[in-house]
Amino acid sequence: MMAKKPPKPAPRRIFQERLKITALPLYFEGFLLVKRSGYQEYKQYWTELRGTTLFFYTDKKSTIYLDKLDLIDLTHLTDHSSTEKNCAKLTLVLPKEEVQLKTENTESGEVWRGFILTITELSVPQHMSLLPGQVIRLHEVLEREKKRRTEAEQQLLSTSVDKEKEPAEDDVLDLMPVCFYAVSRKEATEMLEKNPSLGNMILRPGSDHRNYSITIRQEIDKPRIKHYKVTSIGKNYTIELEKPVTLPNLFSIIDYFVKETGGNLRPFIYPTDENLG
Repeated sequence: MMAKKPPKPAPRRIFQERLKITALPLYFEGFLLVKRSGYQEYKQYWTELRGTTLFFYTDKKSTIYLDKLDLIDLTHLTDHSSTEKNCAKLTLVLPKEEVQLKTENTESGEVWRGFILTITELSVPQHMSLLPGQVIRLHEVLEREKKRRTEAEQQLLSTSVDKEKEPAEDDVLDLMPVCFYAVSRKEATEMLEKNPSLGNMILRPGSDHRNYSITIRQEIDKPRIKHYKVTSIGKNYTIELEKPVTLPNLFSIIDYFVKETGGNLRPFIYPTDENLG
């Protein structure tokens, strides 16, 4: 059963962790029942609309999303009359699938519809049963989304120009090692502890969001977790050890740890069907 009372927002710490992982602004959130093409039945998720993407979490306290749905190519949104009391049903029509959503009441269904249409059509829909404050919020979100897309396009253009100026052989440096995950220190630790068979070394963003860190899990006399800071200096990267080691790229950083431990450290890699994306 879905909650009858309006859900409280996630605590600030959880919000900040989700922001780090998704790198997208939060526009709206709440519980949704979701049925995707591969689902046999509806599943309840705490859902966040960030940018043009819906992120689905087990509950309000989870920091890593279980699934996500990009709405940028939404072709149609249908509002169905539900036979269930106090329940709204929406169908999201996308090029490759149709997704069914159920909300806890008709009012929240109208609000979800308003936010989804606003960020996908880049205009506030007319003739909706919303309160004045909710309409104002849609206009605020519209301006934020327009600004976000403009900045993203400018960044993409700038990056493309920079790449054209670089030698072709340097293009590989723009790729990330397979064991890189946009997760926090705590999340990296949990990933290694819960999935030891997938590897024992993760490359992740540093706490300052400018550099990187390596999180490893070794079993000597007992399992131990260690973290190493990797600093970006010019075009090189330095591992902050007792005697710092400087290497030309992040791939070399990973290779260094593997070779120095005689292969005891292995990159943490999710199987394709489990990749967090």
